[in-house]
Amino acid sequence: MSKSILLIGESDVGKTHYGAQLLKRLMQGDGQLRMNGAATNLQPFEAVMERLNDGRSAEHTPTSIYVDSVWPIIERDGGTADLVWPDYGGEQIKTMLSSRHVSKVWQSRIADSPAWLLLIRLQKLRVNDDIFSRPLSELGNPHQTQQELQVSDQARLIELLQILIYTSKATNDRPISGPRINVLLTCWDELSIDTQPKLALKRHLPLFSDFLLSNWAAPAVLGLSALGRALQAHERDSEYAARGPEMYGYVVLEDGTHSPDLTLPIKMLMSEIA
Repeated sequence: MSKSILLIGESDVGKTHYGAQLLKRLMQGDGQLRMNGAATNLQPFEAVMERLNDGRSAEHTPTSIYVDSVWPIIERDGGTADLVWPDYGGEQIKTMLSSRHVSKVWQSRIADSPAWLLLIRLQKLRVNDDIFSRPLSELGNPHQTQQELQVSDQARLIELLQILIYTSKATNDRPISGPRINVLLTCWDELSIDTQPKLALKRHLPLFSDFLLSNWAAPAVLGLSALGRALQAHERDSEYAARGPEMYGYVVLEDGTHSPDLTLPIKMLMSEIA
């Protein structure tokens, strides 16, 4: 049975790094999921794994790239599936938002995926005042700059979810039964906080958090540090290379505890759509 998880994230949220580290974990077979045969179309992830093995971060995925890699996996209880994992340039999401147009290719991806994994990098989002928090009287002030009147990043994320919901033809019933959605707060090690991921999302993006919880029943919000610590693209981390990337990376579970099993976010979604 094919379980296609649509990985959704703008550029610079760590999609490719997570894919490469997840692939390593599946090949090792120490977690909840492991590889169950030969995968297809691994070239994008193999290139990233080579860089991580050398203690360097991966280069940015080109905007035009969208590659579906199919990974046959097996769960600890014996359940099997073909996991369809994508790698693509995050600018495609930004283009979808700016143009308010969903290409036919993306329409198919959205409609065919019973589960969505939304990657958000909190420290890259603007959380300052915007047109939703300023008094209406200020909007007519000619001295306000165009930059100050831009829609906030959390409002953009809400609009992205609205586009996805509409394109997927999800029912109007609330909470939405399908597609399922979970959220990964990426680069968790850069946040320097010690709290539950759902509380971190609520604190940083309260408007978006309320929208998410009002449309889906109990969506999981997890933290993720795919690399365990920051790496540079042109500067080698010798300690990282010596120990190996498989020794780094962790997931922050809903209760705030850390787990080295990077397959857990996928396992959770697979269980929900079984």
